[in-house]
Amino acid sequence: MSFPMNVSVEYAIAALERELKQPDAREVSLPEAYGLTLARDLSALVDHPSLDDSALDGIACRVEDTLNASPESPTLLELVGEVAAGSVFSSRVKPGEAVRIYTGAPVPDGANGIIPVEKLEFVGNGVKVFQPARASDIRERGSDFERGQIGLTRGTLLNSSTLALCAAMGHPRVPTFRPLRIALLSTGDEIYEPGEDLPPGGVYNSNRYGLEAKIRSLGHQAIILPRTVDRVEELESALSSVGEVDLLLTSGGVSMGKYDLVRDLLIERGEVKFWKVALRPGGPAMLGRWNNLPVFGLPGNPVSSLLVFEIIVKSALYKLLERKDAPHRILKARATTPFKSVPDKRAYWRAKLEFENGHPTVSDFVDQRSSVLRSMVENNALVVVEAGQKVEAGNEVEVIWL
Repeated sequence: MSFPMNVSVEYAIAALERELKQPDAREVSLPEAYGLTLARDLSALVDHPSLDDSALDGIACRVEDTLNASPESPTLLELVGEVAAGSVFSSRVKPGEAVRIYTGAPVPDGANGIIPVEKLEFVGNGVKVFQPARASDIRERGSDFERGQIGLTRGTLLNSSTLALCAAMGHPRVPTFRPLRIALLSTGDEIYEPGEDLPPGGVYNSNRYGLEAKIRSLGHQAIILPRTVDRVEELESALSSVGEVDLLLTSGGVSMGKYDLVRDLLIERGEVKFWKVALRPGGPAMLGRWNNLPVFGLPGNPVSSLLVFEIIVKSALYKLLERKDAPHRILKARATTPFKSVPDKRAYWRAKLEFENGHPTVSDFVDQRSSVLRSMVENNALVVVEAGQKVEAGNEVEVIWL
């Protein structure tokens, strides 16, 4: 077998990224863009604000006319009109004059300060002011961004904040990377769909639903293939009829057993880029090709399957799309329980992250078996323990906050 074995996590991420082709860019409407990744830098088409405008409700006036205003000795100004957001005051503010103004309304010519409505008293055709006007309550034209300024860069995730900025910059459509088409193939005689009668020794197909949710949460398209039983000819037929996808993820069939047929088929009739990764859980993961289709073999145990996707597949997809945000939230925390090490493997132990007086602490989940799926629900973090580096209570550890 002339392919790398027991590769590092970093090697596996880089190898998977190399096997994938960066998807083409396409323009979509803002609602369609949610959850996708920006494919090129985006510049503003307008200034924002488009004119000097008011940051609050009140009056616009000349600062120099109000310098002596105070609660004990208010200044009286002549009220000569009002201006609301979306309109423009047609005259110029003269000495001793004021214009009633509302948040977001353009500041009239001649005015250089704002007084909030809470510091005013309207009397007939005038207004008493009880404090000096402030220039700082005027939002200057282009103070948020100027026309031509790059507001978002290639690789930015399009979420509620960034889509709002796209709209403010004047873009009804944005260039995004096409979502990857990722096929999911569950293998094994023991796999059944929820709702089917479960015979002795059978298990429900939890991997399919967990992995599908992870793919969709990253903005990609999950294509669900019919499960296959443990027969070479059926598995080969399934692999050969996948269709136009960017990546095939298989669940199960890549470990050391007699019926791990994904492993055997890729070794004997396909290509293998690596087999086994130096991590726990999830060590049997495999990367290869079948008829020029990238195939990533995930372990069958549910925790291993979800964890390998999270650590390797998700990271590779982020790198492929040049995402600016990190795939994981990583922090340091104090261990309140020991965490064991594994010789020659990096361990990702399920753990509970809590905050004591603002300081993060993390404790071990006792049952670390890769079949205990509830551990992915009852915990909110992974503690990273490098090979051979046992962690004692009180030590600082690296934590992936899920």
